[in-house]
Amino acid sequence: QVQLVESGGGLVQPGGSLRLSCAVSGTIFSINAMGWYRQAPGKERELVARITSGGYTNYGDSVAGRFTISRDNAKNTVYLQMTSLKPEDTAVYYCNVVIRQYRWSSVNSDYWGQGTQVIVSS
Repeated sequence: QVQLVESGGGLVQPGGSLRLSCAVSGTIFSINAMGWYRQAPGKERELVARITSGGYTNYGDSVAGRFTISRDNAKNTVYLQMTSLKPEDTAVYYCNVVIRQYRWSSVNSDYWGQGTQVIVSS
């Protein structure tokens, strides 16, 4: 099995910063893409940022230039550095990873974290 443990959410004032972390453990042969999604009340889940195993990144339009995604392959961890936070960034943030679990199987599977709440408010 695979476990994702997210941390770093909380309450922050507008203009502030937070860093989210997501540590992945379990039966892992390789981790392909890693990313962050978010879901605000009454809205659909949306892409925040994604990073491939080769280090290529893409961002949602609303966070580009303010958020930075990175990964530490030695620690199987993905990070999301969030700066210049706005009230509209308030949401539950979910970690997502695409994992190949076994050397003998080319199947890649999606896994999701349980979510961490980010509230941006004065």
